[in-house]
Amino acid sequence: MSAPRTDLARRTERPDRVQLVLVGAGHAHVQVLRRFMMRPEPDIQITLVVDRPEAVYSGMVPGLVAGEYEVRELEIDGIPLARRAQARCILAAAVDVDPVARRIHVEGRPAVSYDVASLDVGSTIRGLDRPGVYEHALPTRPIRTFVDQLSLRLPSRDSGAESPPLIAVVGAGAAGMELAFTLRARLLAAGVDPKITVLCDGQEVMPRYTTRVAAVIRREAERRGIEIRTRAEVVAVEKDAVVLADDRVPCDLAVWATGAAPVPLFENTALPLDAAGFVRVEPTLQVVGYEDLFAVGDCASIDGYPWIPKAGVYAVREGPVLHDNLRARCKGRPLRAYRPQRDFLALLALGEGQAIGAKWGMALAGSGMWRLKDFIDRRFMTRFQVLTDAGDDAPDFPSPEEMGMDPDEMVCGGCAAKVGASPLEHALARLPARPADPSVLVGLDRPDDAAVVELPRGDIVLSTIDAFRAFTDDPWLVGRVAAVNAASDVLAKGGRPRHALALVNVPEEDPRRTEETLYQVLAGVRVALDALGISLIGGHTTSGEDLYVGLVITGESEKGAILGVDGLRPGHRLVLTKPLGSGVVLAADMQGRARGAWVNAAFESLVRANDAAARIAREHAASACTDVSGFGFAGHLGEMLRASRMAAVVHLERVPALPGALSLFARGMQSTYHEQNREARRGLAIPDALERHPATELLFDPQTSGGLLFGVTPEREDAVLAALREAGDVHSAVVGEVCEPRGDGALFEVAP
Repeated sequence: MSAPRTDLARRTERPDRVQLVLVGAGHAHVQVLRRFMMRPEPDIQITLVVDRPEAVYSGMVPGLVAGEYEVRELEIDGIPLARRAQARCILAAAVDVDPVARRIHVEGRPAVSYDVASLDVGSTIRGLDRPGVYEHALPTRPIRTFVDQLSLRLPSRDSGAESPPLIAVVGAGAAGMELAFTLRARLLAAGVDPKITVLCDGQEVMPRYTTRVAAVIRREAERRGIEIRTRAEVVAVEKDAVVLADDRVPCDLAVWATGAAPVPLFENTALPLDAAGFVRVEPTLQVVGYEDLFAVGDCASIDGYPWIPKAGVYAVREGPVLHDNLRARCKGRPLRAYRPQRDFLALLALGEGQAIGAKWGMALAGSGMWRLKDFIDRRFMTRFQVLTDAGDDAPDFPSPEEMGMDPDEMVCGGCAAKVGASPLEHALARLPARPADPSVLVGLDRPDDAAVVELPRGDIVLSTIDAFRAFTDDPWLVGRVAAVNAASDVLAKGGRPRHALALVNVPEEDPRRTEETLYQVLAGVRVALDALGISLIGGHTTSGEDLYVGLVITGESEKGAILGVDGLRPGHRLVLTKPLGSGVVLAADMQGRARGAWVNAAFESLVRANDAAARIAREHAASACTDVSGFGFAGHLGEMLRASRMAAVVHLERVPALPGALSLFARGMQSTYHEQNREARRGLAIPDALERHPATELLFDPQTSGGLLFGVTPEREDAVLAALREAGDVHSAVVGEVCEPRGDGALFEVAP
């Protein structure tokens, strides 16, 4: 059944942009992102949906197996690439596609709506449901899992076995044969001489290639002592053997390379599928019957071209056509057809600096073929690797400045957008004294994370309000973090948050987009509040220039059980429950200068609530407590020390940092509001050698949804850390200790 046709040209006349969603970061989609990066389209908003930041380039996997490459050389980090293309990023797995409602259903969060979407999600592998395969074999797909597991599963020289390790490769296509050759090379280089057997149920190896190519493969296998067994029907895999219909092949490792199969995303889909379960697409790469949905690479099957193999070379060649057609569809222009090339240069790695080149039915083996393959693969990768391992701009990739991006114009959001402590204090000081009100136990005359009032019947109520400009372009994530961040103020006081009011300012857009943005924000808010047992009972919405989300949280506590900021005493240990650095990582992410793994770690920290940490602080009689947010670690510790009339020593090497934060500081990156927090430096004792040390800068970094900072007696510190880490705050640390006020008046000393 065909879906109704739509006129996207008419949509582009609306003030909102066409929503283009890319699911997956395969070989074609990374080309789309790069091309949009080089030629931006103001009327198109791109969203990238991926389950993990890094994609693995399949063409270099055999070289990795042979020991020619390191894992990092195979990875394309989709997050900075997407940011350079001004694309949104959603780090979650797509679980279903509704082509009628135009929605991508995503694990653990609301569906993402689209005007135009494209699927480039790869494939899995056939036969995983056979007995023992999942438990005992090493499948070659998903490629990421194979790469991560390979070195762990390979037999080693230290295994103590007297006989050579036995390896069975199930599948004799291009992937299976390459793995047989490269596994042998890898083990030989490690001082292990394996016995490798290739098993296939067909009559010949390399069935998609000519007999001449198959003959060369057989010859090279024979030279290396690799046994090939055809007509070998595998029925099961055991811990130490591959079971055939008529035999049993002992092995220490079984590698499963049986050919492509569709991913689970399409198991219960309404999309049209071919007989093998792959998505059917037209030559324009549009899904049959759905003109606004495209599919490419291994997940798709092009009508009229059943002979196309599931090979990366075709996904690479589909990339330019996909880009042109996505842009054309968003603009309502005609599309062009992809015309697959029947013959192409196939380069198959043999290991030991050798490869086979096959084209026009001919094949040639040697070191020259490997050098050619290595050159082609590395050239491809340089086009998409935005950052080095350390996070520097890759030398062959244009910098944000070269692309016309101005980092100085990128104002940070989240708690990094707070008004500085000094202007706030000065403004409050200018207000007249408030009228006496005995019901106010904690208010403006005694600043703390939350206000505390006593009702006429003696009930203790805590109230707080927290709001910030969006720190990323994912409204669901912004809403979730805003709720976690606001609830933290009540938790830090030892209270039980109960009710919430939401304030959301939505950018002025067309009503359809406004509704979707508001829905995503509130869905994120609910995810956080529901988990904490907080009821969302109302709120207010406005429209304006930026997405802005805030919450009022009210809670309750027992009288006398409030954790203030003024209870620190000499000798108390200072416990920090979350790593610092969210400000600099989020600032770098805005510029496409943060590695995807860093961004992912920051997001995981932002959404982690402080309820478990607050409970542990109460159970271990914390003397004072606050949450670390926009004023940074130094600012919030300073508040506690001033209120307690104490000083402290902070051990810099103990302060936990988010991945990438110190590296970013070392290159001069910082949040736009970092310097206003650094004014606190004047009240600290910092050795000259540490004045601009990256770890020192970490103390001033404005945090969004940071951890708790609290004091405990020395005899409790080990138990507190053990409890925190067991509860999931694995980066918690004792970062310093409280001391008597210093003679020089410094609030705390930074110790090297």
